[in-house]
Amino acid sequence: MTTLEQVSTSVPTDADVVALAEAVGRAAAPFDAAHDADAGFVSEAYAAMAELGYLRLGVPAEFGGLGATLRQVVLAEEELGRWSGSAALAAAMHLYLTRVQVWRHRRGKPDAAGVLRRIADEGLVLATSGGSDWVCPTTTATRVDGGYRFDGRKSFCSQAPVAGVLATSAVLGEPGPDAVVLHAGVPFAAPGVRIVETWDTLGMRGTASHDVVLDGVFVPEEKVMGTRPYGALAGPLLVAAIHFAPVAGAAYLGVARGACEEAERLVARKADVPAAAVRGIGEMRARLRVARWALLGVVGEVGDDPPADDATLDAVMTAKRHAVVEARAVADRALEVAGGVAFFRSSPLERAYRDVRGGPFHPLTPEATLERLGETALATARRG
Repeated sequence: MTTLEQVSTSVPTDADVVALAEAVGRAAAPFDAAHDADAGFVSEAYAAMAELGYLRLGVPAEFGGLGATLRQVVLAEEELGRWSGSAALAAAMHLYLTRVQVWRHRRGKPDAAGVLRRIADEGLVLATSGGSDWVCPTTTATRVDGGYRFDGRKSFCSQAPVAGVLATSAVLGEPGPDAVVLHAGVPFAAPGVRIVETWDTLGMRGTASHDVVLDGVFVPEEKVMGTRPYGALAGPLLVAAIHFAPVAGAAYLGVARGACEEAERLVARKADVPAAAVRGIGEMRARLRVARWALLGVVGEVGDDPPADDATLDAVMTAKRHAVVEARAVADRALEVAGGVAFFRSSPLERAYRDVRGGPFHPLTPEATLERLGETALATARRG
């Protein structure tokens, strides 16, 4: 197995990070069917991640991490998704938040270095409630001595059973144009934090994306990482969305790649392969390649330290949209190519078919992305 120590003496290569992801994936894959059946957490995958250093992937070497670039995190997540969709998607939430902390550190945020060191030294796992918070969180913040009281309930908190800190937000004041949203990291061990095991879903059932209740949780003033206007995709949420999009897109693309390869294995066993199946495999390969170009192209375009602006958001969300839409198309085609055997619950194709359904739900959704791109184009045309 590839370990962090084997590659930490120098800048990792693309092959290094892919090999690391493969090692985690091989450890996770034998347990995926059981976790899918009972919606249990992919604990074996996380044990391998802890042992091999996968969750330190994006932490700079100066803090004890592997020092992988954003592009390399995308490559690793695609490879892990090929083996275990739930492991890849759950880890994506931690890995993109790690890259957010790297972004903040580069801009002189004094708390970011401490978070990165804790990830490397203590194995701290970061979780997010961004899928339920988004621009208009229902959780409230009330000013108290020395900080704020957070109250509310968050959904879609992936890897909640092993996470140490929840990156979340709450609205200060009456929700509306004049309200301010606070962004903060809340320890899962803090008084008033409670996990409610609600995760029983169509796909990605091993991510344990449970609800988290915040009941009078005290957040010190100095732990507030930033603010933004209520209803606006700006500030800390904009930075998070920019880093999230390519990493999550890669996880789903990896699931589709695994489905394509499984269909190929099944078809290759046949003595007489129909021409339609051959064409179907070619179609899947073409879709996967172009979607991969989109993800790698966008991280090459925006760079390892992307600016937090609308143009960057448009670019990464366009790539994510393409990845999740094509992942769904490839999984659908894989079932058609493989035939009736894929209809059985015992088939990994059946699971992949359900897992990729989660991709379009992550904000920005594919439709919201197109609307945003269209509005931007029309605004530019009107100015010109």
